[in-house]
Amino acid sequence: MMIAPQRVVTLHYVLSDERGHVLDDSRGRAKPLEYLHGHDNILPGLESVLDGHETGASLEVTLAPGDAYGERDEALVREVDRNAFPVEELTAGMRFQTPGDDGPEIVTVLDVADERVRIDTNHPLAGRTLHYRLEVLEVREANRAELAKGHPLPPDVDPAQVEDRKAP
Repeated sequence: MMIAPQRVVTLHYVLSDERGHVLDDSRGRAKPLEYLHGHDNILPGLESVLDGHETGASLEVTLAPGDAYGERDEALVREVDRNAFPVEELTAGMRFQTPGDDGPEIVTVLDVADERVRIDTNHPLAGRTLHYRLEVLEVREANRAELAKGHPLPPDVDPAQVEDRKAP
């Protein structure tokens, strides 16, 4: 079956930076990545490259920053009050997830002073060229519940029960 919108895709991936350093590898997890194609569950650049491929396909993909997490924006580096952080011990390099205008965003602490903290709200991979090695393990039709939710459901969830809860 080919990858197309409204289908669930299961794949393994290895993500590396422009120097070849591995940043993430799905094989180190309990299960591979599963996403609903055409529902913005993964980077649009990856989704575009995967479109039309079948189970068993192996691909190598390079995404420029604009097709991945965007260019760095120095306007997203700013100072905030130290009281904005919920922890007493605060050091450079710490990351926090906070609500943002477009959903959750990652805040990276750059410098800590007595009452001020310099932070960066760029995505940690913004401005970087990313390399992916992809292996498509399975492609299947999404069920109605998955389409309604916009993402794959765990195998132990009965789609009929999810659909029944939505019925009037």
